[in-house]
Amino acid sequence: MTKWVYAFSEGNRDQKFLLGGKGANLAEMTNLGLPVPGGFTISTEACNEYMRLENAMPADLMEQVSAARTNLETAMGKVLGDGTDPLLVSVRSGAAFSMPGMMDTVLNLGLNDDSVKGLAQQTNNERFAYDSYRRFVQMFSKIVLDVPGDLFEEAMHDLVESEGVENETKLTPAALAGLVVTFKAIAKKESGIEFPNDPLEQLRFAVEAVFKSWNGRRARDYRKMENISDDLGTAVNVQAMVFGNKGDDSGTGVAFTRNPSNGESAPYGDFLVNAQGEDVVAGIRMTEPLNAMGNTFPECHKELLAVMHQLEQHYRDMCDIEFTIEQGKLYILQTRVGKRTAAAALRMAVDMHNEGMIEEREGVKRVTPAQLDQLLHPQFDPAAKYTVLAKGLNASPGAAVGKVYFTADTAEAAREAGERVILVRPETSPDDLHGMIAAEGILTSRGGLVSHAAVVARGMGTPAICGADALKIDVAGKTFRVDGTVVNEGDVISISGTTGEVVIGEVAVVTPEPTGDFAIVLGWADKIRTLKVRTNADLPEDAVKAREFGAEGIGLCRTEHMFLGDRLPLVQKMILASTDTEEHEALEALRVQQLEDFVGILEAMDGLPVTVRLLDPPLHEFLPNIEELVAKEANGTITDEEKVLFAAARVWQEFNPMLGTRGCRLGILKPGLYRMQVRALMQAACQRKLAGGNPIVEIMIPLIVTRSEFDLLEGWTREEAAKVCQEAGVEVDYVVGTMIETPRAALTAGDIAKTAEFFSFGTNDLTQMAFGFSRDDVESRMMPVYLERKLLPVSPFEELDRDGVGRLVQIAVAEGRAARPGIKLGICGEHGGNPASVHFCHEVGLDYVSCSPYRVPIARLAAAHAAMDSTGPGTNA
Repeated sequence: MTKWVYAFSEGNRDQKFLLGGKGANLAEMTNLGLPVPGGFTISTEACNEYMRLENAMPADLMEQVSAARTNLETAMGKVLGDGTDPLLVSVRSGAAFSMPGMMDTVLNLGLNDDSVKGLAQQTNNERFAYDSYRRFVQMFSKIVLDVPGDLFEEAMHDLVESEGVENETKLTPAALAGLVVTFKAIAKKESGIEFPNDPLEQLRFAVEAVFKSWNGRRARDYRKMENISDDLGTAVNVQAMVFGNKGDDSGTGVAFTRNPSNGESAPYGDFLVNAQGEDVVAGIRMTEPLNAMGNTFPECHKELLAVMHQLEQHYRDMCDIEFTIEQGKLYILQTRVGKRTAAAALRMAVDMHNEGMIEEREGVKRVTPAQLDQLLHPQFDPAAKYTVLAKGLNASPGAAVGKVYFTADTAEAAREAGERVILVRPETSPDDLHGMIAAEGILTSRGGLVSHAAVVARGMGTPAICGADALKIDVAGKTFRVDGTVVNEGDVISISGTTGEVVIGEVAVVTPEPTGDFAIVLGWADKIRTLKVRTNADLPEDAVKAREFGAEGIGLCRTEHMFLGDRLPLVQKMILASTDTEEHEALEALRVQQLEDFVGILEAMDGLPVTVRLLDPPLHEFLPNIEELVAKEANGTITDEEKVLFAAARVWQEFNPMLGTRGCRLGILKPGLYRMQVRALMQAACQRKLAGGNPIVEIMIPLIVTRSEFDLLEGWTREEAAKVCQEAGVEVDYVVGTMIETPRAALTAGDIAKTAEFFSFGTNDLTQMAFGFSRDDVESRMMPVYLERKLLPVSPFEELDRDGVGRLVQIAVAEGRAARPGIKLGICGEHGGNPASVHFCHEVGLDYVSCSPYRVPIARLAAAHAAMDSTGPGTNA
C-alpha cells in the first residue's frame, strides 16, 4: 500500500519534493521541539496520482486521512465537529517551491451547526464563534464549491444596511447566525448541493480543491514565470487551528529574521492584536511593527525572537515565519526561507559569510541570475497600480516612460527638445538607429527576441518590447490602436521590457543601484567558474561598459552596426555604385570610419581577445523599408533620392534574405568589402601595437557552410593582413575562424576545423535553421500557442534547445577538437546570456560565452552556478 499521509513528526526539511516546502518545514520545526500546532501532510505523490486518475482520489487516500485525523484528535484532546470542545483545522497547499497565494486554502474547517456552539462555549464568545462560522462557509463555498465571491459580499452588505450598523464587525451574534443560513442558501443555489456538515466530507472536498488548484490559472501562470515544473504536484497540509482573534490576549503576525527589502540583520515584520492571519496579509487593518509587540506581549515577543534566532541558525538563511498568539501562548504556524529583493540577497550573502554562517560558494548559490538582472535595469515600482493595455515579448529588460513617436527622425527631434521618448515602430531596421539611440524605450508590433530591435536594444541596455501584435500601428497617421483604444503621437506610455507590458500613462519606475556587495559576490563567482565570459560589443562605448561589468574580451563585434547612423549614406553609396571606382571610393570612406571604431574597441579591450565578425546581413537592410517607400510612391511624396534607393532596394530584395546573399556569400560577391574590413581592423591593431598596446585579434567569417568557402576567404584575409603589417612595419598576431550557424557547418565541423582556428556558435541562426522557424514570424504569433499547449517547453530563442540545436553543438565540439585539439570554442548568440544555456555551454566544454554588456554579470554568476552544479567536464581554459 502506498503511503500518502505523513504526520508532522514523520518528516524533515529534506523531503520538500514529497511533503512540499511547507510540510517539510512544519515537520522540521516539530522535530526541533518548537510550538507547532499538530497536523499531517498529504504528499505531492497523492496529488500527482489524483491528476493521473483524471481528478479521482487514490483508492485508500481518505482511509489514511481518516486515520491521521483520529491521531490528531487524540494528540489535541479535541474532536472535529464536537459540540462541546471542537477541533478545527486549516487545509493549505504546499508545493516543493514557494508559490505564495497561487493555490487554495480553507480555514476553520470542522465547523457546523453543532460545533459552532461548542466553540462559543469554549471561548465564551458567541460572536467570535459565529463570525468564524460565516468566514468558513464563505471561504469553503468560494474555493471548494466555486461559488462567486461577490454574492457573499453583496449579502453581507445588505445585512449591514438592514441592521443599521457601521460595518460587519458591529453585527450581533444573532445577525451572524442568520448570515450563515443566508450563505448556505447561496451555496446550495449556485452549486446545486447542500453545504456539507460532516467534517470528514468537508475535509475530502477541501483536499480535492487544493489538488485542483495546482492546475488553476494563477498557479500555472506563476510556474511558467518562475520556471517551476508542472509535474511536481502540491502537498496538502492539515493543521489544527489556533486563533489570534480570541481577544486582546491574542494576536497574529509575520516575521522575517532579517529585513527582506534591504538585507539588514535585524528582525522585521508586522503583527496585529485580536486578528487572524489573513487580516495581516490582506491589509484590512493597520498593522504594528514587530518590535512594538514587546509592549503588548513581552514574554511572547522574547520567545519569538529566540525562535527566529534558532531557525536562522538552523537553516543558515533568512527565514519567513508566520505566528499566532492564542490567549497568551505563542504558536509557530510555518516557516520557509524568505523571499528577498536583489539588493537584500547580495547583502545577506556577504553578511552571512562574514558572520561565519556560510562559505563563499554558498553565498554565490544564494543569489540568482534573475536577481542580478533586477539590479541592472529600472523596473516598474512594485507598489504602482496600473492597467495593462497590451503585452509583447520581453525583448530587452528594464522599464521606460515617455512620449510616443513613430519615426526615428521625430524621436530624435523630440529627444533634442528635452522630451523622454518611446519609439513605436512596426519593426526597426538599421535606418532607425538614431531614433533608437534617442529613445528611452522601444516598442514594436512585429519581430521576435532576436529581431533587429531586440538585439540592438539589449546591446544598448535600452528597454524594449517586440512582437506586441495587438498594436495596429499607423505610422503615417501617427497613431496606434489596441481594440478600441487609440494612442496618438505625443501621448505618454510606459513599457516594461522585463515583463512585456504596455501601459497608457506614466507608471512609477524604480532604478536599483548595484552595491559593493554586488562586486564581492561576483568576485566569489569568478573564483568558481571555469567558463570565460565575453561580450557582444560593436562600438567603443559598448566595450568600455562591458569591461566595467567584468567582460573578458569581445566574443562578437558586429561590424554592420558601424555602418549605421550618419555613416549609412556611405554604405548606400557603395550599394548604388555603378563602377569599380565608385565602389572603391565608397569602401575607402567606410574604411576610415571603421578604422576609428576598431582602434577604440581594441584600446578598450587591450590585452583581451576581440572577435570581429565581417559583414553578415544582406545589403537590403541598409536601404529604406520597401513598404514605406511603396506608400510614399502611392501618395506622391517620394523624393528623387528615395526613388534611386527604392530601385536599389528592389534589386537587392530577396524572398528569404536570412538564407540569401549574406555573410560570406556577400563577401565572395563583393571581395572589396571584406578586404576593406580586414585592412581597417589590422591597421587599427598595428596602431595599437605601435602605441604600446596589446591587441588580440580574432577575425570571424560568417555563414560558412563548406571548407572551400572558408579557405577562399581565409586566404584573402591573410593576404590583406600581411600587406597591412608589412606597410606598418610591425607584426600583429591574429587568428581566423568562423561562426557555426548552419546545421551543415555543425555536421562538417571536423573538416572546417582543419583550417579554421576557432569556432563561435551563432545559436540565433542555428536555432532558426535547425527548427525551420522564421524567428521574427513565429515568436509573436505561433510561439505563445506552442508554449501554452506544451508543444515546446520554452522558446528555443530564449533558452538553447539541448536536444536538437544542442546536439549539433556537441557534434561540432567533438569533431572540431578531434581535427584541431587546441581549437577555441565559444558561443555568441543571445543564448550566451541565458543562465540555462550558459549551464549547457559549461557542460559541453566551451571556452567562453558572449552576451550583451548588461548581461555579462548575469553570465558570470550563471557560469559559477554551472560549475557548482554540473557533472560535465568543467575544465575550460
